Amino acid sequence: MMAGSDSGTPAVAGGPARHIPVLVHPVVAFLNVRDGGTYVDATFGAGGYARAILAAADAAVIGIDRDASAVARGAGLVQEAGGRLVLVQDRFSGLEQVARSRGHSLVDGVVFDLGVSSMQLDEAERGFSFRQDGPLDMRMGNAGPTAADVIAAASERDLAFIIKSLGEERHARAIARAIVAARSEAPIRTTLGLARVIERVARPRPGVIHPATRTFQALRIFLNDELDELAAALAAAEAVLKPGGRLVVVAFHSLEDRIVKTFLVDRGRQSGASRHRPEVARPAPTFRLLTGRPVTPGESEIAANPRARSAKLRAAERTPAARVQGRSAQRLPRLPSLEDVLRRRPG
Repeated sequence: MMAGSDSGTPAVAGGPARHIPVLVHPVVAFLNVRDGGTYVDATFGAGGYARAILAAADAAVIGIDRDASAVARGAGLVQEAGGRLVLVQDRFSGLEQVARSRGHSLVDGVVFDLGVSSMQLDEAERGFSFRQDGPLDMRMGNAGPTAADVIAAASERDLAFIIKSLGEERHARAIARAIVAARSEAPIRTTLGLARVIERVARPRPGVIHPATRTFQALRIFLNDELDELAAALAAAEAVLKPGGRLVVVAFHSLEDRIVKTFLVDRGRQSGASRHRPEVARPAPTFRLLTGRPVTPGESEIAANPRARSAKLRAAERTPAARVQGRSAQRLPRLPSLEDVLRRRPG
């Protein structure tokens, strides 16, 4: 799976990983992992990327995860890594502060693996998936309102907009209408309960993704504020990467990938002029693109891991230019806030 001691590189810490992340080999290659470097695995999860980085060179890794259970599960890897790995429970938007608090004002690489992890999908009690019945939770962390609270409180209009904007679901209005009708009869508190409501208006068909998939995706992204988090995290990575440092992002959702692409194009763009427009003053580019088009998994990887099929990897190298203050124009959907949705709970 990864290079072992007989290849001249350090063995994978902790032995074979029980979860292999998507596109792990190109991730490590684009990070350009080197001895003595410090790398941030900003979405630690099961530790697959961290293991691969530790195996590739005598490097150090700062792992960050919003999920306390992921940090707890990584304790064994921390011990086996012999001081080369530290884990921190935090949002990845705080990666600059996390790195600085560990004595690193600048780092050599940052990697993001966006979305929900395979382990979270497989744990019914987390409520991310309708393949098994469980509470309608969907929280990346362990505090705050749940998806069941959003389903109970959101207006039909807000539900339709959330499902349409974040799930790109063409049946969003009908699904929102069905949810409101169903909750007037009984609370919707479980994953299968919500999936059955959706199936009434968007019936499953062979060979097509389950009709509840996009609604579950939209609720999870909304509840955890994932798009704003991503925009903030990309700016934080820009701040903490040293010149020549690498940023690698693996996205599974078109909205996430669009945010990453927009950020890298914006930050990599030179000042320029044309005969139709005068030159526009722009900051010096802070990134040099390494992937003109996103890297995607091959057929063998998709066959081994069907969840990899929508993955897109984008990478860039930090230039010596000063960081740009503020975020790039991401054109994020103008969604209602979670607080406003809960405040408008039906009587």
